[in-house]
Amino acid sequence: MSGSKIAKHYTRLLAQWPKDPLRPNLHFDKVLQHRAAQASAGSSNPKAELGQINAAYSLLEDRYMHRNPTSKRLLSPTSNPTYYDDLIAELEQAPKRSWLAGKIEGWKRMIRFT
Repeated sequence: MSGSKIAKHYTRLLAQWPKDPLRPNLHFDKVLQHRAAQASAGSSNPKAELGQINAAYSLLEDRYMHRNPTSKRLLSPTSNPTYYDDLIAELEQAPKRSWLAGKIEGWKRMIRFT
């Protein structure tokens, strides 16, 4: 496969890849742009690049989640049945918090008042 087709795959991945609200300072977009530039310049191994493109598409399409679904029993452990629901709620709220609010939440988790 030619370098231009590989670069097109990387640009398509770049357009579809979701933004990371938890780590806005780490840009996977830049990695994809760099790979596309290398592929268009012809300085990469096309076979290895296709394998990496396939891996990125499989992550983007959640192939492994659909192939190996997670059971309800696994998602609600008996010791803490709401653990994963609480984790998802925390991950959704974290980017919206200020630095001080994040520190206070961390202290609340360390010191539990029962």
